[in-house]
Amino acid sequence: MGTDRRARAGATAYYFVQGLCFAGLLAQVPTLQDGLGISDAELTLVLLVVPVVAGVGSVLAGHLAPRTGSAVLLRLAGPLVALAVLGTALAPSAAVLYPVVALVGLLLGVVDATMNMQGVAVERRYGRSLLNSFHGAWSIGGILGALAAVLAHSLDWGLVAGLGLVAAVAVVVDLAAAPLLVDHGADVASSATGEDPAVRVPWRPILLVGTAVAIVYLADSAASSWSTKYIADVLGGAGEVAPLGLAAYLGCQLVGRLAADAQVNRFGPVRPVAVGGLVGATGLGLVALAPDPWVAILGFAATGLGLSVVVPLSFSVAGALDETGVAVARVNLFNYVGFVLGAGLVGGIAELTSLRWAFAVPALLALGVVALAPAFRVAARARRGKPLAGAVAPDVAR
Repeated sequence: MGTDRRARAGATAYYFVQGLCFAGLLAQVPTLQDGLGISDAELTLVLLVVPVVAGVGSVLAGHLAPRTGSAVLLRLAGPLVALAVLGTALAPSAAVLYPVVALVGLLLGVVDATMNMQGVAVERRYGRSLLNSFHGAWSIGGILGALAAVLAHSLDWGLVAGLGLVAAVAVVVDLAAAPLLVDHGADVASSATGEDPAVRVPWRPILLVGTAVAIVYLADSAASSWSTKYIADVLGGAGEVAPLGLAAYLGCQLVGRLAADAQVNRFGPVRPVAVGGLVGATGLGLVALAPDPWVAILGFAATGLGLSVVVPLSFSVAGALDETGVAVARVNLFNYVGFVLGAGLVGGIAELTSLRWAFAVPALLALGVVALAPAFRVAARARRGKPLAGAVAPDVAR
């Protein structure tokens, strides 16, 4: 296997494992809640701890990666995420669960940032769009993580056994992929002076693409957290029909990501982001206006398909702005901003009015992705070899 192909395989493995661990834990949340006797209010607080502390992890990764290299951090934090996820199953009380969940969030933030640094480094080696395929691997891992919970329940396994399966697979894959990662960052950034790198990253493009990322994760939070309840309670969907909204969203998100790189390489990033934002907004509008469950399921499918391209391409932009990983870590923060805003906004609107209105708001916000699409042109300029203001020296490691 060539050096570049090995690097691509290694990065893909870590994306897969991150999706596996994240979804595997979320799918077991009801079991965890029942086992510890946690109220809905306490559970909401527990779930909010993860993205908040993950933001701290992302900032930490952005600080350390230019000095250590992203591969070092990812090799360390990747397996620890799996062990921390298993630790939630071992928590004997809610008091112990909070610090364990905080540790999960911190490690997820470090891995989110560093795996995208690796993805950007591999994409730079190939000179063409690849990040959508990496995020497609994350989606595959997420689907399998959810299925792992289904398997555990069907076999009457306890929480420890169910999350133990996820953790075992994750650790094995991480350790196997660790030697394949791209060692870059610290040696490139500091070799000229022998001192800590002074990274100057322009904020304007980060704020623009970061806003698009926050909008997408707000919509993602709405679809992931509320689709089943909406189809069941508002549209009267049967028990076996209600989960199909989430399944359609995740399945079409995967399809969109696996197909997007070819479109980006052909048309550049701006058109796929603009079209994707329009399709996503239309899908969410269809959900809000749906007269029956099947129209809503179609709307969730369109939402997943349309918005799937935005987040991967945001990291392409970050990689074009600097090559130490600092910009990647900063863009990654908007992931958690969107998730937290989505959890509060959708739930609050649903409480005050109805879930229909709660889905109408992200539908309108998704149109903002269309307006922000020109900001993604930065990635195309970088692939054409044009220098960018504030960019640091290129990664020459091979």
